[in-house]
Amino acid sequence: MTTREFTADNLRRILLEGAGADEGVDLDGDILDVRFEALGYESLALLETGSRIEREYGITLDEDALAVANTPRALIATVNSQLRMATA
Repeated sequence: MTTREFTADNLRRILLEGAGADEGVDLDGDILDVRFEALGYESLALLETGSRIEREYGITLDEDALAVANTPRALIATVNSQLRMATA
């Protein structure tokens, strides 16, 4: 069985679809280690992002895991971990 991978491009798309982007924030830049708050995404936007990821990828993300994943790199790693567990 092939495991889907969640990428930075997937995250950018979902962030833009769900919450848009603040003026002056370039999501196409090097954002992997920038805190979501600095990118203009607060807890409500991240919950919406998590919900969209769950629906699209058929996984469940723990709210605590979402709270700890405070950068795009951390969220991508969390999602990919769940994807691996779902196909194991």
